[in-house]
Amino acid sequence: MFSNLLEPIARLCSILGGLVMTGLMLMTCYSLIGRNFFDSALIGDFELTGVGAGAAIALFMPLCQLKRENIIVDFFTAKCSEGMVNRLDRMGDVLMTLIFGLLSWRCGAAAINAKETMGASMLLGFPDWIVFTSMCIPFGITALIALMQARSQIDHNEEATA
Repeated sequence: MFSNLLEPIARLCSILGGLVMTGLMLMTCYSLIGRNFFDSALIGDFELTGVGAGAAIALFMPLCQLKRENIIVDFFTAKCSEGMVNRLDRMGDVLMTLIFGLLSWRCGAAAINAKETMGASMLLGFPDWIVFTSMCIPFGITALIALMQARSQIDHNEEATA
């Protein structure tokens, strides 16, 4: 039941990531056209591109994990048994849970610190805590998805041995 809720959330995150990337593309086009044809640059476009790209990457991660579309080098496991591959996949899910949990925690801590110190980007004064928060939430969702996948593998393996 809980995993049924995660799929629409992961898809929503991916749609938001696509909207952010579309916005970045439009902003870049506007900036380039303004700079090359009208001699008026968009101030802070590099800052916004960095912020947006980081947020978009984080927003794409939940769906990537849900579909298990992370890079897998199966060259090394091609001759392994199905049980061994399942154990390695489960170990990978546990590692992804730990990694994305750590990323979410550290982004959350950075957001709190940036809010307290009023950290901001150099040109625009864009608050840093927004950047860290925009990454913290999708990383946490990704960790939760990986945890559910690891748990479902454990449940599946227990049923198979029973």
